[in-house]
Order: sequence, then structure tokens, then C-alpha cells
Amino acid sequence: MISRNRYTTDLRTTVCLTEFHAAAGAREYTAMVVPDGNRPFAEQLDAVWHAVDALPSRLPSGAVHVFARIFLSDPANQASMLPARPYAVSVVGQAPLGGGVKIAALVLLQHDVTVAEAGGGLYEVKGADGSIDFYAVSWTRPGMDSEAATVSMLEDYSEALAAHGCTLADNCLRTWFFVRDVDVNYRGVVEGRNTVFDRKGLTASTHFIASTGIGGYGDDHCSKVSFDAYASPDVTPDMVTYLKGASHLNPTSEYGVAFERATLVCRGGCRRVIVSGTASIDNRGQVVHTGDIVGQTARMCENVEVLLAEGGCAPEDMTHAIVYQRDIADAAVVACMIEERYPGLPAIFLLAPVCRPGWLVEMECVALRED
Repeated sequence: MISRNRYTTDLRTTVCLTEFHAAAGAREYTAMVVPDGNRPFAEQLDAVWHAVDALPSRLPSGAVHVFARIFLSDPANQASMLPARPYAVSVVGQAPLGGGVKIAALVLLQHDVTVAEAGGGLYEVKGADGSIDFYAVSWTRPGMDSEAATVSMLEDYSEALAAHGCTLADNCLRTWFFVRDVDVNYRGVVEGRNTVFDRKGLTASTHFIASTGIGGYGDDHCSKVSFDAYASPDVTPDMVTYLKGASHLNPTSEYGVAFERATLVCRGGCRRVIVSGTASIDNRGQVVHTGDIVGQTARMCENVEVLLAEGGCAPEDMTHAIVYQRDIADAAVVACMIEERYPGLPAIFLLAPVCRPGWLVEMECVALRED
């Protein structure tokens, strides 16, 4: 069961919180944390971390921080000020949209788990039931072009997984590629990913991995790409279904890109639909509503809903959404449309160009429902 709550802290920070409780015992919590803007970064930072650290006190006993992604407006000057935390924290330069906001956070908590560094750049999340998840966050390769960096990170990630008896093909469920100057460097990411996937047996006739490739960057200006990933050694092929949305979207391989539109994972008594970055595209691979932010936002949402339905979920099952936009001038229109279509949904809106210039807006999300 999904429930949503919205509150404001005494440090002027808004928290939008989703709680998922399954009868089989699974419990998961997702929060979007956004401070009031137009004040110094240090003040916004303190307000965000105060809210993030206080989340377990607002949740049932046993809630533990698992993962956070911190969105910064200027990571070159801000990232060094972030406090260390004993769980996976991804940091990406994607400016939150609205009112002078310099920082925002997406936070995931789970019930009755332990979190520890597992070697090879991985964080291990182990449940009381023996379940295990791995997170990789903010990997970079300074000085390499985007293709070489992507190959290097994916090969090293494969080795890190192998140390735990996992493979990229069988156990990785989600990747993110944050690309500096995406209009120039995304093609290298595509070529690098294709190269490694071919080596690892990930093809159009087998499967790919749910993914987002989007404009973003870290604090090192020499890094063209940063990489996050999520994997689980517990996942077996019978638990996973790759969703196509064929009435509305085409296979990504038709335009030379290797990722799944969405992935359904049935595990631990719940259905988890992981929706990749999804834009205003049709089943021929063409941009729909060129130059029209209203039309593109509507079609984007329609595409997401088709994928959710194929996975046995509905919009009310979404735990959160991340919405990326190319043009800051579209911020108010997109936020209004998302709120009207999905009232109360925890969503964050970011200035982050989509990988094809004609796409003005893109959205990713996760949905949970009892199986």
C-alpha cells in the first residue's frame, strides 16, 4: 500500500514522503527534500541535511537510509561542503528549478537493513531476510572522452559485481549516465555502452538495462560522464520482465541505443516497475510535438503510464518522479501539468538537457505495488 505525506520543517524545507508497506513485510520510504530558495547555499544545505537526517524519526522504527541523490546548482563550489554519510550518496550537477533553490535531495530508506561499503566502489544493503542490493554512485573517469570513460566504468563495474558472484547482464537492474555537455558527449556514451554490452551478451535479442542518459556533471570539470547503478544478486530471470510499451514506443535498438524502456521486478511480495528516462517519442522513434512543451509533457506522461500499466501498476503506485527539462523557461508549465496529472506525487524538477535536442522534457519514476 502506498501513502503520501507532505510537510515543512522548522528550517523551511519541504519534504514529500511516500511510504510503501506490503502485507508480506516489505517496507520502503522515498522522500523528496527541497529547501526554500533565495538564501545562501550553506543555509540551504543545513536545512536539507537536517530534514534528511530526521526522516527515520518520522517513520516506523527500523527505517534506515539506503541511498540519496543530491542535486546541486554548482557542484564545483558546493560538493566539497556536503557532509559524509555511511550510505550511498550520489552527487550530480542538475540545478533544481524554482525560486533560487541551490540543492535538493532524493532519499530512499528501507526497513530493518544494514548498509556497508562492500569494496570495488559498491555499497551493500542487506535485509534481515538475507536479501542484498548493491549501489554504485558518482563514478567518474577524469581526462577520458565520453566513450572511453563509459567503457572503463562499465568494465570496472562488471568486475566489482563479479567479486560478489554477479554479472552485468543478470543482476544490474538500473543505470544512470550523467553527461557533461550532453549534446556533444552523449554519442560517446552510447558507443561505449554498446561496446561493453556486446562483450557481456546484452543484445537486442536478449535484453538491456533500464537507464537514464541525461545532461549532468560532477565537481570535476575534466570528467565527461558520471555513473550510478543499482544491482541485486537475489534477482533471478523469472523475477524480471522487460516492458516495451509497444503501442507508444519503439525498441531503443532501432536507433542504436541500448537500454530498456522499463523493467518489472517481482520480488519480496511486491511489484517494482523501474521506468527509464522517458520523453515525448512515438513507436517509430520520432519526437512528438516538436517545439511544444505542453504537448511533449502530455505525451511523456502518456508513455510513462503505458509502461506502468504493462507492469501491472498505475500512476497512484508511483513512489516518486524526476523530471528533467532543457529550458528553464518551461519550469512553471511542466510543474503545473505534473501536479494536475499526479496530485501529491513527490517529484523534483531539474534543469538537465535531454539526450536528443528535440526533446524538451523527460521523466523517470519508480512504482511499487503488492504482488
